[in-house]
Amino acid sequence: MSAHGPMPRSSWLFPALAVLLFLIVTATGYGFTLSAGGVVFAVVLLVILFGTVFAAVHHSEVIAEQIGEPFGTLLLTLSVTIIEVALITTIMLGDKPAPELARDTVFAVVMIVCNGLVGLCILIGGLRYREQGFQVSGANVYLSGLIALATITLIIPNYTLTTPGPMYSTLQLGFVDLVTIVLYGVFLYTQTVLHRDYFINQTGDDEAGGTSHLSGKMLAVSIALLLVSLSAVVLLAKKFSLVVDAVAAMIGAPPAFAGLLVALLILMPEGVSAIAAARKNDLQKSINLALGSSLATIGLTIPAVGIATYAFDQPLVLGLNPQNTALLFLTFLLSMLTFGTGRTNVLFGLVHLVVFAVYVFMVFVP
Repeated sequence: MSAHGPMPRSSWLFPALAVLLFLIVTATGYGFTLSAGGVVFAVVLLVILFGTVFAAVHHSEVIAEQIGEPFGTLLLTLSVTIIEVALITTIMLGDKPAPELARDTVFAVVMIVCNGLVGLCILIGGLRYREQGFQVSGANVYLSGLIALATITLIIPNYTLTTPGPMYSTLQLGFVDLVTIVLYGVFLYTQTVLHRDYFINQTGDDEAGGTSHLSGKMLAVSIALLLVSLSAVVLLAKKFSLVVDAVAAMIGAPPAFAGLLVALLILMPEGVSAIAAARKNDLQKSINLALGSSLATIGLTIPAVGIATYAFDQPLVLGLNPQNTALLFLTFLLSMLTFGTGRTNVLFGLVHLVVFAVYVFMVFVP
């Protein structure tokens, strides 16, 4: 979306509806149950929640156009991460504990982004432009951080001796939280200060790399509505967790389904932005959004969830099973090949989409 033109009605309507729904539910003490009325409530909740997430992303993009790259995509990524942390923490600490949810959601984000979203962007760009270019140096920075963080948080817990896997001990989890935050902080410093040019489109396309100008009043309105949108999603997270549990029980879905559903909710608007950038021949922005969201998911979500589970004395399962470990290694190997030359084509995109299809199939038929 662009900062130009009038503000879309949905960008303020859905946040207002979300706040109103929360106030009504709180005032009436409504408790969700899987009945005829509950189905209607679930549909209304999901529509408003999705609309509010899209509104948050729209206002993030409006602000991002004012501050330029790579700060723009960084703001968008951080906004989505706040939503993700709220949903995961609420569901994990709900009436039905889900100690594997953080692991399943983080893994789902990596699979959706690094295979589904990256594959789709590359395929669409390849069909339209045959080849697309990007900064290899920036992609390598993303991948080095992502591979290290994913291995530390999702693989090593299976091989610890202090406590049997797939869990870290309290001391180990605290140390992992610390090094994860430090590594992500250094990445942010690299992205925004030391090597900002690694993450900027170098094609000279003003549409892809330029900034626009917006009145101070409209910018202030977007900042306020962004805060309202993020707060509304956090407030409705509890009811969303009840809907997820009910749907999973109704269709007999495996535990990983909840993580996949949460990941799809939070990544959908960001994915729309990445695909739109690929269609405009700005694959660099697509990569910034895709790999940046994966890195932020691990670098920020795991420490935040770790602190929450420690504060509420809840278990946190992080280690992947052998099947998912193999898919993670395959994803990183393909990513190093895909982003190793600075040019992409449709075959790279199709291969990533095939791996994503295998992941989704294995969620339901493990």
